Amino acid sequence: VILLAFKITEDCIECGACIPVCPNEAITEGSPYVIDPEKCTECVPVYDTQQCASVCAVDAPQPDPDHVETREQLEAKYKRLHP
Repeated sequence: VILLAFKITEDCIECGACIPVCPNEAITEGSPYVIDPEKCTECVPVYDTQQCASVCAVDAPQPDPDHVETREQLEAKYKRLHP
């Protein structure tokens, strides 16, 4: 299964709802907000859905086709971020 890290589109209204729900602290303020692809694991293996997308009122977090990874790669990244 191929998965994609997420990015935040220009639709972002900069409300801040996504920042506290990210288990990897991958989201930073900006215009629009920014998701660091080196930290984004699509919430694998912690959640079944992307938390940033689930709280966003305008659907700004979207899959980023420039950052394709397998579930195994995302799990390994999560383990590196949370030893």
